[in-house]
Amino acid sequence: MEQSTSSAVERGVADLVAYALDRGLIGEDDVTYAANLMLDALSWQPAGSFVPREAVAAARARQPRPDLEAILAALLDDAVARGVCDAGVASRDLLDTRLMGCVTPRPSEVTREFWRRYEQSPRAATDYFYRLAQDSDYIRTYRVARDRKWVTPTRYGDLDITINLSKPEKDPKAIAAALERQKAGGSAEPYPRCQLCPENLGYAGRLDHPARETIRLIPLTLAGEPWYLQYSPYVYYNEHCIVLSEAHVPMRIDRLTFVRLLEFVERFPHYTVGSNADLPIVGGSILTHEHYQGGHYEFAMARAGLREELAFDGFDDVRAGIVDWPMSVIRLDAEDPARLVELADRVLGAWRGYSDASVGVLAETDGTPHNTITPIARRRGEGFELDLVLRNNRTTEQYPLGIFHPHQELHHIKKENIGLIEVMGLAVLPARLLGEMARLREVILAGGDPAAVPEVSSHAPWAAEVLGRHPEYAPQNVGALDDAGRAALTGVLEQEIGQVFAQVLEHCAVFADNDEGRAAFARFVASVR
Repeated sequence: MEQSTSSAVERGVADLVAYALDRGLIGEDDVTYAANLMLDALSWQPAGSFVPREAVAAARARQPRPDLEAILAALLDDAVARGVCDAGVASRDLLDTRLMGCVTPRPSEVTREFWRRYEQSPRAATDYFYRLAQDSDYIRTYRVARDRKWVTPTRYGDLDITINLSKPEKDPKAIAAALERQKAGGSAEPYPRCQLCPENLGYAGRLDHPARETIRLIPLTLAGEPWYLQYSPYVYYNEHCIVLSEAHVPMRIDRLTFVRLLEFVERFPHYTVGSNADLPIVGGSILTHEHYQGGHYEFAMARAGLREELAFDGFDDVRAGIVDWPMSVIRLDAEDPARLVELADRVLGAWRGYSDASVGVLAETDGTPHNTITPIARRRGEGFELDLVLRNNRTTEQYPLGIFHPHQELHHIKKENIGLIEVMGLAVLPARLLGEMARLREVILAGGDPAAVPEVSSHAPWAAEVLGRHPEYAPQNVGALDDAGRAALTGVLEQEIGQVFAQVLEHCAVFADNDEGRAAFARFVASVR
C-alpha cells in the first residue's frame, strides 16, 4: 500500500511540475525546487531514489499526458486517503491552490512581464495575463466549461444567458467555520478584510475564505490613486477582469468614478469596464470595497442603438441619446473623455436629487438616498463612450425587494440583485435552475402537472404560459411527439428563460418604455443643467 501511495504522490508531483514546465510557469532550473515545495504541501517524504529532474523528464515523455484536472484530482484523492486533507470541496480547493502556488511566477515577475508586453500592445499584455490566470489554475477552466450558456433573441437584441456552475456551492464545513470564526472574533475584522483586498495576494486561505496563492495583481494608477487589475476566477464572460482600489473603502459613484473608468479604457482600449451601483438592491454583492468589472467582451447593451437622440446645453461636442434597452440608459459619446466626465457628473448630480412620484421615483425617504447610476465605459474607434444606467432602490409593501427590481412573478427564475453584468445584458442565473429545468422537462413530457410536483411548483404559472405558446407540449399532445420533438423541449425552455430575463431588465427600468415612462424620462433629461 505504501509503495502504491508513494508512486501516486511522486508520479503526481512529477506530472504537475511537467505541466508547469510545459506552460512556461517555471524554468528548467526550478524543477527540483517546485517538486520539493509540492512534496512539503502534501506532507510526503519520498524515497532516496526519487530524483525530481529524472521523474519530470519521464513524465514529459509519457503518452498520453494527463490533463491538469486529472493530475490534481489524483493528488487530492491520495491526500484525502492519507488524512492530509479533508474530503470537502473547500479543503480540496485550499490544497490544490497551494500546489499550484508552488509553480505560479512571483508577483514582481508577472508585473514586469505584463508591462514589457504592454510596450508591444495593451492586447499583448492582457493576453499574457489572462493565459497565466488559466495556466496557473487561478481560473479553473475545467469548471468554467461546465457552465450552461446560450443566446436568446429578444426585441432588444441577442441576450446572453448563463447558469453558473463554476463557483462551488458552500461547503457545510466552510459554513460552520465561518460561524465559529464570527463567534470567536466578535466584532474584530478578519484578514483579509474582504475577498477584493490586495492583501489576498498569496494568502493561503481558510475554510470560509478561498486560497489566493495563485492570484496576481497588476498595479495601476487611476485618477492619481493606486488601483489593481486582476481576473475573476469565475469568468462569467471572456477575460472577465476586476479593477480594485488599494484602499478598503465602500463603493461610491461620483465624478472620480467616470474619470477612472475612462482612464482605464484609454489604457486598455480593447476592454469594456463599468461599476456596480453604490446602493443596496441595485448594487453588486460586494459594496464594502470599491471596484469595477470589465473584460474583452461585447455585451448586448453595447450593440444596442439609440431610440431617441438628446441634446444638452453647452455640450454640442457630445453626442447623446436614450439607448433602446429595457432599462433606462443615457449614452454619451465624445472624442474628449474630459467632456464626458463633465456631462456625466451633471447627469449624476441631477439624478441624485430627482423625484417624480408619478412613476414611483423618489430621491430619498427619511434621509435615505435611493437614486444612483450604474456607469459603463468603452471605446468607439478613437472616441470614448459612457452609458449611464439610472437606478433607484426604493421598496414598498407591494415590492419589498424593490420597485425597480425583478417582481415576484419572475422570482422563480431570478430573484437576486441585478448588478452591472446583467444590466449589460448577460444573465447570471442560479445553479438551482439546471436541476429544476431538467425536472420540469420530465414532468411536461410525462403529461404531468408542474403545480403538483414540489420541486418545480414555483414554475407552474410560467410553465402554463410556455405550453400556451407551444401547444405541442400540452398534456393532450405530448404523447404524439417524436424523439426530436421531445429533445427540442430543452431548447424551448432555454429560450423562454431568456425572455423572462428580458422582462427582469424591464422591471428594473426607472422609466418604463411606454408613453408615461417616456414622458417621465423627458422630464428628467430637461432637469439636467
